[in-house]
Amino acid sequence: MSAVDFPNLKPLVYTKEALKRAERSLICSPFHLNLFMAMTSQSIPLGAIAMDKGVKQNYTNRPLSELSCENALAWLIDVGVLRREVDGQGITDSFRLTPLGYQLIGKLKDHNYPSATLSDRLNDFITRWLRLPF
Repeated sequence: MSAVDFPNLKPLVYTKEALKRAERSLICSPFHLNLFMAMTSQSIPLGAIAMDKGVKQNYTNRPLSELSCENALAWLIDVGVLRREVDGQGITDSFRLTPLGYQLIGKLKDHNYPSATLSDRLNDFITRWLRLPF
């Protein structure tokens, strides 16, 4: 993907809360930075992330069922980090980064990918499962 210089193009601006929520969701997810780095250049199908394949590719620490993997990826879609890949016949089972995702991965790869704290996990749990308003 090449950068295009358009003088009237305005960069996407996200609120501090949206950035914080998205970053927290990334670090609380069961996925490693390697998965998101791979998504910077290509879409990744669910089958490459779930079960033993995800562990072999260093996308996850442990095998995830397709359902739990799909749910974790769907949450990252909800917070704006990922999107589903679309082809000529509709939605596929592959995932890509959104502009917000690119921004966060660019930031996190330059710094150490932080571990989620107990507070991060609690906040992510409350936001995700209780669906409190953002």
